[in-house]
Amino acid sequence: MNLISKTLTIVFSLFFSLQIFAQLTVRNDAYVYVKDQLLYVKDNVNLTESDSKIYLREESQLIQGDGTTGNSGVGELSVYQEGTTNQWSYNYWCSPVGNNATNNSINNPFRYRLIDDPRLDTTTDLIDSSDPVFSFIYNGNPSTTPITLSTYWTYTFVSSDEYSEWTYVGGATDDINPGLGFTMKGMGTGTTGNQTYDFRGKPNNGDITNPVATGQFTLVGNPYPSAIDSAAFVHDTDNAPDITGTLFYWEQYGDIPSHVLVEIVGGYSEFTINAAGTIISNTPATFYTYDAQDNTYSLPPGPPAGGSKTARRYIPIGQGFMVEGSTGTTGDVTMKNAHRVYEKEGTNSYFFRSSTPTQQMNSDEVSNDGIQYQDNGLPIVPSDFKRFRINVDFTVGDDQYTRQVLLNFHDTATAGFDYGLELARSSNHPTDAYFSHNDKSFSGVAYPFEETLVIPLIVDIEEQQPLRFRIFDIQNFEDTQGIYIHDTATDVYVNLRELDYELNVAPGNYTNRFEIVFQPNQSLNINDIEASTLSINQNNNLSQLLVSNPNNLDIKKVEVYDVSGKRIIQFNTKSVADRYEISTANLSKGVYVVNVISNNNNALKSQKVIVKN
Repeated sequence: MNLISKTLTIVFSLFFSLQIFAQLTVRNDAYVYVKDQLLYVKDNVNLTESDSKIYLREESQLIQGDGTTGNSGVGELSVYQEGTTNQWSYNYWCSPVGNNATNNSINNPFRYRLIDDPRLDTTTDLIDSSDPVFSFIYNGNPSTTPITLSTYWTYTFVSSDEYSEWTYVGGATDDINPGLGFTMKGMGTGTTGNQTYDFRGKPNNGDITNPVATGQFTLVGNPYPSAIDSAAFVHDTDNAPDITGTLFYWEQYGDIPSHVLVEIVGGYSEFTINAAGTIISNTPATFYTYDAQDNTYSLPPGPPAGGSKTARRYIPIGQGFMVEGSTGTTGDVTMKNAHRVYEKEGTNSYFFRSSTPTQQMNSDEVSNDGIQYQDNGLPIVPSDFKRFRINVDFTVGDDQYTRQVLLNFHDTATAGFDYGLELARSSNHPTDAYFSHNDKSFSGVAYPFEETLVIPLIVDIEEQQPLRFRIFDIQNFEDTQGIYIHDTATDVYVNLRELDYELNVAPGNYTNRFEIVFQPNQSLNINDIEASTLSINQNNNLSQLLVSNPNNLDIKKVEVYDVSGKRIIQFNTKSVADRYEISTANLSKGVYVVNVISNNNNALKSQKVIVKN
């Protein structure tokens, strides 16, 4: 399809059939304007002269086929994306265009200073943009005309794992290779709202590769003016051997007015997907802890906070994210035209910008790819899958935060690493919870389900604190199937479907203390009463410990110990009775051991109880 007329505007609303094999060529000062449609070009795009343009507007996207020569010309494609206006918050970007100053047929590097200034009112000016002012300052300024963008926060990250290895690319001559992501902060003083940016240049096309290495991270992204399918990207046979399969999306809490590194509150939301694109496994960055009434605690955010975003299957235009090289890798990660899809932002495609709430679906809605979502935005797994999440709540000083971990169960899963079902962890906090495979930390794991499974959950504690385990998002488990946390230090089993497990924990690296199991040792289950006449029960509604003695055994005393072995209560009996009631109103929440002692100093019974005041 050749556009050669002097001034020609085309609004595309066409479906291109498989019989169209032509290139798209735009000449002189002609332009193609595409509104709310897919523009498909089977071969290459040629924007011949500097005033030859393509404008993608209102979620329009360009997809290209199997052209071999590459896009050419010195004209430009223009496409929009929104980022946060918050001057404290990073967005991770990846440019869909490259430098068009040179007429060649390769994907050219992108230069940050070539982003055109956003047009805030697109209803009055559909095609024009002006260059922003770039300044090496901490904060940009949306009040200037044109706006001022800060170059201070523009970096790339390639095959690295140290903060010092971020590479500055905000200079006037600094190039960003095609497909590499880069960081940029907003320029506004508010904590909410978005800013539209206009990316202009030669559209990227074809295979785009960047290096990865074992245990190292590379900031890449979607390098095309269309969405890409994360399932196609993650499971591409050229990528699967070289990356862990987890995509890391940056989240940041923007209400802290500081650029100081140690004061930044942020973290990575982790995402992976199976090859069919039907099973999304994801966990948020550590996030605020809520009370029983879903109120946030009135304390400063924990390190880090957020957890408000949910990645979808389709990765939108301009989105940057981290990938990690798998063990034994010194290779490349590749984006391809085969990964490109036409998917508008919304329920299936979400750009991580710090001030916009998660796009959610109602529980009865199904996305275009067949994935159904709950009201909380979490994906629903098919009926042959089982899944649940555990929230581990920490209190470090005045800060409270939650780490969420995910457990998947399916017949196709193995006891080893399951690519596309398990979530590698980017890093751990000094106080944290995680799973482990071959000395690597994971936020999500997968197993074939058996009731005899024992799944260690590692907990690191930097300073003595309260610790709480809660269950969340149970899918496709029978109501009668217990899901237990086993504390091997106290031999306590707690069915998390019935109550939370709360305790105080000393500092340490607990690699073997906490286990997820499905069949507790019945003789040690705190919810069972032994088949003897003597029974011990904690009534938390009355803050009372009840020792039932229907056979009038000769009981001398009842002792209560905390998990550290300290005796908290000694109740001396005055006479033989069929029941003893002991107040626990002064005890803090936690697990305690109750010993019943006979008059000849023999232990008649020992049992664990949970006190919740």
